[in-house]
Amino acid sequence: MSRLFPLAGLLRLRRLQQDQAALDLAEANARVAASEARHGRARTALGALGNSPQTIAALNAMAAARSSSRSMLAELEAVGRNYQESLDSAQITYNAARAESVALEKLHERHAAALLAADQHAEQTVLDEIAGARWHRSHTATSDTATMTEQETP
Repeated sequence: MSRLFPLAGLLRLRRLQQDQAALDLAEANARVAASEARHGRARTALGALGNSPQTIAALNAMAAARSSSRSMLAELEAVGRNYQESLDSAQITYNAARAESVALEKLHERHAAALLAADQHAEQTVLDEIAGARWHRSHTATSDTATMTEQETP
């Protein structure tokens, strides 16, 4: 069995793709958060406009400001929806990249486990051979000693 994981290059590529997808997802989250903050500030500014104009000119100015603010809010909501759609797309892309990466990581773990099992098997085989040789030597030495003592006794 090869010591190197045969799909190591592909695993590195998948991890890079996952990292890039994570960066894209973070950027999309930041855009959505910034859009929501702008929308909140615009609503606050719209609510801060006075409700009781003193003159006709002030009434006309207030109506124009509210109309402009409503248009701005509508545009901000449209931009926010676009950012949310890009966030959803980035999340789907990240999930797909993560799934591909996880599948290869599991294969890598299995490969590492198989290598470990093969190494342990080879080590056990060597230990068994050493123990068998030692037993054989001690058993042979014992039987040779017993044969010699039988020959020496009349």
